[in-house]
Amino acid sequence: MSAFQRVGIFASISGPLVVESMQRVVAVLEARSIEVMVEESLAASQAAPQVLQRSREAICQQADLVIAIGGDGSMLSAARDVAPFGVPLLGINRGRLGFLADVAPEAIEAELNAVLSGDSDSVAHFLLQGRFDEGDSAAEATALNEVTIHSATMARMIEFDLYIDDVFVYTQSSDGLIVSSPTGSTAYALSAGGPIMHPSLNAIALVPMFPHSLNSRPLVVPGDSELRITLGEKLGAEAKVSFDSQLEFRLHPGESVRVKKHPKPLALIHPTGQNFYGVCRSKLGWASRKID
Repeated sequence: MSAFQRVGIFASISGPLVVESMQRVVAVLEARSIEVMVEESLAASQAAPQVLQRSREAICQQADLVIAIGGDGSMLSAARDVAPFGVPLLGINRGRLGFLADVAPEAIEAELNAVLSGDSDSVAHFLLQGRFDEGDSAAEATALNEVTIHSATMARMIEFDLYIDDVFVYTQSSDGLIVSSPTGSTAYALSAGGPIMHPSLNAIALVPMFPHSLNSRPLVVPGDSELRITLGEKLGAEAKVSFDSQLEFRLHPGESVRVKKHPKPLALIHPTGQNFYGVCRSKLGWASRKID
């Protein structure tokens, strides 16, 4: 008896390898008499024409597990969709790094069957929620990895004021600021010199991007903080606010974006035996101690 009875599949159909992985996933699910749904798209229909097709929202409302097939970009997109519905997410890696999608293609049958039998771990990851205060960009968006404020013009600095819980912290001139969740600490923020944080931490990292000061360093703050970044008017430059490098909004001088922890976490499913430090060793090339 499977721990999951209705499973949805999100896939970024970028080539025959993704199609092949999707077909193998469907075969495992159908062999266990699990109801399968795939997101509506021509590509998904061609990959699994016999399977029920639903919108992403409908799948999130009806499924008790979503499987995302692709790279970490596919996982980021899926995470933003499933988290508000409390649906757990499992990733099958068909990308390059695979920090979030940690089921390898060669292990699909073995590890998927184990997960479906309940032999898995669920780890809560919080998302970041951004809200715009002024202007015609009245909108909200979420990110699993990071919210990035950066120049809207190539090779031009921006100036901004940072407030934490409405307490002024500093004014900074730089290429931008990365606001990272613990999950995102091994992504873009790591490339900018940010700290690696365990996913279980209730913390947010603020990582400056090429600051015009040697005193600017990454800052880690409590995860329940509310951040406000106000774009300065002195330099007269617009900025862009990016959510996981997938959603983007413009920020004009004098306008602000507020960032805080999203109230609904993501439940990320991992095969039993996998852990954060092992993933770091594998993906980041950390030295492994030889065990005799």
